[in-house]
Amino acid sequence: MLLHASRLYMIIRFLTALANSTMFTTYAIFYIEELGFHPLQLLLVGMVLEGTVLIFEGITGVVADTYSRRVSIISGMFVLGIGFLLQGATPLLEASIPLLTAFVWILLAQVICGIGYTLISGADQAWIVDEVGSDKLGNLFMQAQRHSLLATLLGIALSVVLSSLAAHLPYLIGGLLHVGLGFFLLVSMKETRFARAKRIAGSSHWKEMKATWLAGIRVIRIQPVLLLLLIVTVCSGAASEGYDRLWEAHLIMEIGFPPDGGLSMPMWFGLIAAISTLISLFSVKWAEKRFDLQNERVVIRAMFTLTALQIAAVGSFALAPTFGWALVSVLAAGAIRSLVQPVYDTWLNLNVDSKVRATVLSMMSQTDALGQTAGGPFVGWVGSRVSIRASLLLAAALLSPILHVCMRVRPKREASDRRQIT
Repeated sequence: MLLHASRLYMIIRFLTALANSTMFTTYAIFYIEELGFHPLQLLLVGMVLEGTVLIFEGITGVVADTYSRRVSIISGMFVLGIGFLLQGATPLLEASIPLLTAFVWILLAQVICGIGYTLISGADQAWIVDEVGSDKLGNLFMQAQRHSLLATLLGIALSVVLSSLAAHLPYLIGGLLHVGLGFFLLVSMKETRFARAKRIAGSSHWKEMKATWLAGIRVIRIQPVLLLLLIVTVCSGAASEGYDRLWEAHLIMEIGFPPDGGLSMPMWFGLIAAISTLISLFSVKWAEKRFDLQNERVVIRAMFTLTALQIAAVGSFALAPTFGWALVSVLAAGAIRSLVQPVYDTWLNLNVDSKVRATVLSMMSQTDALGQTAGGPFVGWVGSRVSIRASLLLAAALLSPILHVCMRVRPKREASDRRQIT
């Protein structure tokens, strides 16, 4: 059964978002309440994941560009499924093998998941852009974001129910969803526009991959926009690692939930995620009608505005004196981030050549991993030595260089457009 590429891409985004929201809506309860991880351990978990991505991202991106994006994506789904299943089985494994602690099992699972992420990262966008063409890029990414948010709503409800039964169950279901998607893609995914580079006689597989990797490096070096986007990626990676790993801990440890709310902790996190997703859905729908993402000047202006708002939202959350203030800040940050990702993806893909798209996108993901690996532990250290509020303020500050990049790129792009007109 073969499906049209854009339709299949929506299915992939829907099911992966469903799996991710099922696992990550209540993951903090699993990590903090059941496994007893402290802030530094939470950041170390992220560091191992991103360190694995940093090591393998460049290799898997080159493989996707040299041999097959389809094979890379399908393999990644199976590997991710195994990693998530391992996390879900951690309580059982810890009880069966006392020599290895839950922390060790979780770190091992992060390595497996990191490899899975790198197999998919870059390859999925390279595949879909080649299949549908760059002229439909902006609208496609916005539509995919809406599908992801709808799936997130379903996953939130599933996560709350499963977590109420047992905190590790969401990871088991999320892992099974990824494995099932891998089997589905085996029979439904096609690759019609990808053309492997002609193999030079006597050339080894390693030489072919090296040539593809060097071609990706050349593309980045000769395009100033891509070099500046590397800075954007490093900064956003460092900031997101601190915020993503600690915002739930901030609510649990420093702010607390209303005692008279009548809701359990899983219900609170589910409610926050559901409201945030609904707001994000309306935000994405509004942006679809008003943002011409085929116009790079619009993309740059949108990136600047959204980053400024994101800094304000994260900073507000860090300084929140009450639960109500914190809730509004979290919802605002979630809505803004739902818009940032498709805008950034569009900006990046508009500046990448098809022949090395997966390689360049993987290099960008590798840069993001570098930011998370280098910035995450430092942000976690600040949280352990000072407070989680201080860590979140640092995360907000790490986004500020992106504003400078946008201000620097915008005049150059506008001048280039004027020269083309004249």
